[in-house]
Amino acid sequence: MTSTPAAYLHVVRSGALTTVQDAGRPGWAHLGVGRSGALDAPAARLANRLVGNPPGAAVLETTLTGCAVRPDRPVVAVVGGAGCPVRVGGRPVAWGEPVRVPAGAVLEAGPAVTGLRSYLAFAGGLEPDAVLGSRSADLLSGLGPAPLGAGDTVPLGDPAKPSDPVEPGGLVGPSRPVGPGSAVELGDSAKRCGPAKRRGPAERCGPPAAAGPVPWPGAPVELVLPVHLGPRHDWFTAPALRTLLTADYRVSPHSNRIGLRTEGPALERSRTEELPSEGVVLGAIQVPPDGRPVVFLHDHPTTGGYPVVGVVAERALAGAAQAVPGTRLRFVRA
Repeated sequence: MTSTPAAYLHVVRSGALTTVQDAGRPGWAHLGVGRSGALDAPAARLANRLVGNPPGAAVLETTLTGCAVRPDRPVVAVVGGAGCPVRVGGRPVAWGEPVRVPAGAVLEAGPAVTGLRSYLAFAGGLEPDAVLGSRSADLLSGLGPAPLGAGDTVPLGDPAKPSDPVEPGGLVGPSRPVGPGSAVELGDSAKRCGPAKRRGPAERCGPPAAAGPVPWPGAPVELVLPVHLGPRHDWFTAPALRTLLTADYRVSPHSNRIGLRTEGPALERSRTEELPSEGVVLGAIQVPPDGRPVVFLHDHPTTGGYPVVGVVAERALAGAAQAVPGTRLRFVRA
């Protein structure tokens, strides 16, 4: 039986950090495997929705400086999450809306203008080998595909059958048809990816979402994280707990996918003995010896030996994913 030749995404520019992420691999913490997955999960889900993918399909997550990729077949793509300039074949196209990328054209997500992490979704999703049920890269454990570099390739999935919601020539926004002279005119290859009556059997390129305004959340000007105290809040003095819930912190430039580090007042411990390593969860606020809280994000370790003063509600962590260094941060009682 002859299989259909695979299509690939070729990395032209990887930027500061570009990884493949999906909904992650929950349920393996008892074996020492963290969840991983897209840090801004709502942005990844919305990007997938706009290209007709299941919400947990694999996407590219790129940090701060963007990336550039070239598909070897026509594909519908969306760049969302952190606001950034987007180009196809060197021409400006819409951010946060589905655009058609011809085979061989370069899709570029530029440096973030607002926020920190952009998400590139492609009709059909990305299909590197799955590990423990997920295609996500885990930077701490090394599971999943390695961070991407220039020259790397990522398999593209087969897009679902298009539902033809887009007008001939494509749309990149409400009532903004692509046509001759438009800044987003993508040429004949893109036009051939229009409705089914104009598309041959080998020219399927995925289902663009229906045109219309899409409410992408903005990057936080101030990050407010609701905290459930415990399990080791009793290892800190009462003034330290008041400080945690009233002081102004800043997002540290040393933050990464493992944890959001903070700059601000240190928390004084009431107990100074060593704590045996114990399980930690997504959103846990661990306090290392310098006393400054660290909020664990998706690539966090599954155990730790520093006391966890509280846990941030998971729904608030998408904002943490987009908080640039220097963003004001407050912890509040959940």
